[in-house]
Amino acid sequence: MRRRDWKVIDDSVNGTSILNYCSRVTFNLGQFSTAPTVHLTSASQHVCCGRWCQKPQESQGAGDSEDGPVIMAHATIYVGFTVPQLLRSASRIFPAHSASVVLRRSAFCYCTVNGTIKSKRKMDHLERTANNFRQEVISQAKVCGITNESETVKRLRLSIANKDFTFKAGQWVDFFIPGVSVVGGFSICSSPGLLKREGILELAVKYAVHPPAHWIHTKCTLDSEVALRVGGDFFFDPQPGDSPVKLVLIAGGVGINPLFSILLHIADLHGYQEGKGNGYKMGTVKLYYSAKNTSELLFKNNILGLMNAFPGKIACRFHVTQQSSQICKELQPHITEGRISEKDLEKHASKDTLWYICGPPPMIESISKLLSNIGVPRNCVFFEKWW
Repeated sequence: MRRRDWKVIDDSVNGTSILNYCSRVTFNLGQFSTAPTVHLTSASQHVCCGRWCQKPQESQGAGDSEDGPVIMAHATIYVGFTVPQLLRSASRIFPAHSASVVLRRSAFCYCTVNGTIKSKRKMDHLERTANNFRQEVISQAKVCGITNESETVKRLRLSIANKDFTFKAGQWVDFFIPGVSVVGGFSICSSPGLLKREGILELAVKYAVHPPAHWIHTKCTLDSEVALRVGGDFFFDPQPGDSPVKLVLIAGGVGINPLFSILLHIADLHGYQEGKGNGYKMGTVKLYYSAKNTSELLFKNNILGLMNAFPGKIACRFHVTQQSSQICKELQPHITEGRISEKDLEKHASKDTLWYICGPPPMIESISKLLSNIGVPRNCVFFEKWW
């Protein structure tokens, strides 16, 4: 099957987004086939993130209860199809917005002009991230490495064929799997530098019954082919000549993924600064990472290695909240038993410090309150919630 790529062009006159054929295509149309899905959303509701990526003052939206949020649909709705369905039918019709494809229609048969539909269910990744930035190109990737990062988390190494594929430290990918109708959303845990040097991207995915995560843990093998598209507004991307800033990264559980990407990127930039003097001016970074116990602290050996490689520039404090076994000697100097506290954070408060937080919603809310208590400006705090 011929490889093609699709580019989104928005038609502001009739409200329809159309996928136009363009020359940069890197996606194999023949691999993906699935049924359409229907999404009902409200134009007034901020349906965001596979994780929520906003500044704290904008933090509103659905929780992560089992029943899920109440989604309101009004007279004008969006009928959404998955990317595979669009690609399959691309030769017959002009499709709409890639991955979260949306064709604007008039009232649906279950809607009345003044009526409202309520649907109680969990929103999927595409719905939560509907308002987030997304790149236009979907790229093929091949699994070239699978390791167990913990008892419940698998780490994937993906080889990216498209030389134009890029991302910023902290962003995520839409994850398309042949034969699986649900699109996954996973934060990248590797650095942009690794992609540039080796054409490799890494993901760390916790086991779940959600189809994409379940596929990774039960069916994914070396040489499995998938497709990726980069998105997300949560990232750290300093430029040469920028004034140096201090960073405090605060992670909970698998929320470490985007923050580990940022940490690796900072390490790369420190290396460039020392080796080439290419204009990057990097400040210090402190990572606070909380998990139930040390076995659930992902990348801990890598993090210790970064601390040793960049003393005084990269530091970390691990927090464990339900530790029952003895802590190994290597970790003991860096471990605190108990939650991250206001006292831990207040020593870092300054006008040139940026705060990046990723974890479950209750943790985000708790840390945001602590930062507010110590006078951290809201525009210096960035976070991403995961479900």
